[in-house]
Amino acid sequence: MLKIPGYEGGPLVEGGGHLDNPLFWPVHLGSCLRGEDAQRAAFGADWDAAMRLYNVLSAEKEWPTFSVPLRSGHTIHIVYRNYDGDRGVDYLIHHPTWPSAEILAVVDGHFMGPGLGWPELLSAASQQSAKGVGDHDSRLLLLFPALGDAQLPDDAAIALTTALRTLTWIEEPADVASLLLENQGHWAPAYWTSANGVRINDGSHSYRNPGNAFALPGGRLLEISNALNAGEGRDRRTAG
Repeated sequence: MLKIPGYEGGPLVEGGGHLDNPLFWPVHLGSCLRGEDAQRAAFGADWDAAMRLYNVLSAEKEWPTFSVPLRSGHTIHIVYRNYDGDRGVDYLIHHPTWPSAEILAVVDGHFMGPGLGWPELLSAASQQSAKGVGDHDSRLLLLFPALGDAQLPDDAAIALTTALRTLTWIEEPADVASLLLENQGHWAPAYWTSANGVRINDGSHSYRNPGNAFALPGGRLLEISNALNAGEGRDRRTAG
């Protein structure tokens, strides 16, 4: 049984077996696919099969969990929280020296976030690992629902389109990538700034906004900023 320090709930089970299923990705990205046109573009004729997969992912008896290790030793955990009446996806980050994992974002009806800016999403995706989820495209799409960034580069859709084309059956990945970027998370896209090495945003529901009473403490914000921005600079698939 998987355990995440300080995280209550479960049973947590390794979800990696779902990553090879092309339908997993539009289901996972569903919170950013609003409206019939977006869902039709993402799921096409596979809607019924996608709903069956969603029922598996949201079953109370097993909570699929995905781990995205970072070079710093931190790990981002993506957990399908499957309490009856309280389902959602939790994005947590943990380091072995911490007593408990910290919450980056929560994707559900009582959403909290964003947890990542666009450069951090690309950086975390580029930090490939032999453990957990290792490849760039899977990491990018797994982490995407935690994104909220009002200042996307003009070519932001390139990396997202490539990942969708590689991992899914979506017929028009560029169109879906544009729709995803237009509908980032349940929160309004946030503006990100840096202060003394700490990446922060102005989101009213974000743990990474020091102006919020529930924000993470300054030391954690600095450590998380360093961990997320430890990639190799610009991703080759987007120069933003």
